Amino acid sequence: MQFKKIAFTDVDGVLRGKYINKSKFDKGDLGFCNVVFGWDSSDQCYDTNSVTGWNTAFPDGVLTIDTTTRREVPWEKNTPFYLADFSKDETLKNVCPRSLLKSVINEYHKLGLYPKAGFEYEWFNFHKNSQTINEPDKNTITRGMFGYSLLRLSENKEFITQLIKGLSDFKIEVEGLHTETGPGVYEIAMQYTEALEAADQASLFKYTVKEIGLQHDILASFMSKWNVNLPGCGCHIHISLHDKAGKNLMTYQPGNKTEDVSTYFLEGILKYAADLLPVYAPTINSYKRLVEGSWAATTVSYGYQNRTTAVRLIANKPDHHHVEFRIPGADVNPYLALYSLLSTGLESIKNKTPLTHEEQQGNAYSDTRNTLLAKSLEEAVDIMEKNKALKKVLNPKFLDHFILTRKWEIKQYQKAVTDWEIKRYLEII
Repeated sequence: MQFKKIAFTDVDGVLRGKYINKSKFDKGDLGFCNVVFGWDSSDQCYDTNSVTGWNTAFPDGVLTIDTTTRREVPWEKNTPFYLADFSKDETLKNVCPRSLLKSVINEYHKLGLYPKAGFEYEWFNFHKNSQTINEPDKNTITRGMFGYSLLRLSENKEFITQLIKGLSDFKIEVEGLHTETGPGVYEIAMQYTEALEAADQASLFKYTVKEIGLQHDILASFMSKWNVNLPGCGCHIHISLHDKAGKNLMTYQPGNKTEDVSTYFLEGILKYAADLLPVYAPTINSYKRLVEGSWAATTVSYGYQNRTTAVRLIANKPDHHHVEFRIPGADVNPYLALYSLLSTGLESIKNKTPLTHEEQQGNAYSDTRNTLLAKSLEEAVDIMEKNKALKKVLNPKFLDHFILTRKWEIKQYQKAVTDWEIKRYLEII
């Protein structure tokens, strides 16, 4: 085919890319304007310079196409598609989400460890028309709660059938799909695989749902919390560590704190969970989901088969032992979340840090011993910025840039006049 499609993920998790001619593709690395790391999800340039800005005049960065990611876009006459990153660019490799994840995976390999992962997503679906944005509650594709309802799946069988087939054809392996509790909301679990491939599939999953949704006049939303009266949309991340032969090294058993790689890894995740909350909950809206009784974590906690904790331990069968990280919403950047989880786990593994957190028994929401997560992005960023130790755990240039981007997000929100303010003050004050 004469043209190929290439894409990469920016800091906000937005998939950016373009079509390129085969002749250009065959030449190898490409130049790509580095403004993609100098603006936000709405293409507004940051007012403070980090890796790029008006002061640099936005030169090209070196974009490297990963030819091992080749797949064909089934809804575009099988156009060849490739993922790319900035791993060869000396500046952008420090902020490119995929490049960062690759770097920490390589550190695991040096220790003879091979991380695997699997992502779950929840998302809402709306009939796409001129009223969708203004009145989303009137436009969900199903009504009522109806979690795990086969009837609700059948109501939109053309969309669901094409989605499942489209995902498979696009090399995104689905483990299961069902309705969640809420109008027009679904959940999907992707097959467990190597960590980088898992993040690739997670990023492409959102793209696929949106593309196929448009063909059915459906707007697919991964906003963390769009309705105060409904559960939010989560992104649960399942992780395990293996040796080179594929043996699962996650041996943790409920109530047993025998020190090994699995307890070190768990301690690392928990130790930095609150400090890295802006990565796991990156938007203003993310924090509307992190409330008690909403199926989302509000504390730094872990427990065996416990869905009120930040980390759920799953140890049904020896080969299936792993951790499920439950803090992120569907608005999370999968590369950055996995990069942060693996980095904090790695620091603890290298230092053989013992598991100091107590296993949660019962409801973590009501256990006052647990550290509470921040209630807003502004509070979370303040906590993140004050912890200087993070720069020994994650790439310091990434941290500086990421904090800059979150402060920018906060500033945009602070200027906004919301519907709540209009309804509350316009007439009566």
